Amino acid sequence: MQVSFQQPMQSSRALAIFSIPFFLARSIMLIPAMFCLYFVGIGAAIVAWIALWAVAFTGHYPDGMYRFVAGSLRWQTRASAYLYGLVDRYPPFQLSP
Repeated sequence: MQVSFQQPMQSSRALAIFSIPFFLARSIMLIPAMFCLYFVGIGAAIVAWIALWAVAFTGHYPDGMYRFVAGSLRWQTRASAYLYGLVDRYPPFQLSP
């Protein structure tokens, strides 16, 4: 799995300046996403544990399990990037890129 970010063509300087004092505001705005991510994270942990046994016995990671676990990590990364002010766009509620 590879993580890459594309640098936006134009970034909001005002949002960058206000992102430090308004870290709390970003945290409050992310409550719905974090609520969903909590349950998706529990599911991803269970799926990863089952996939561990599937890999041990079959020798390969099942495709659907891989997509779910990787998608949950993508969503968590997008939410963290928004929280820390690395991106201006609110993270979408989806597991796909």
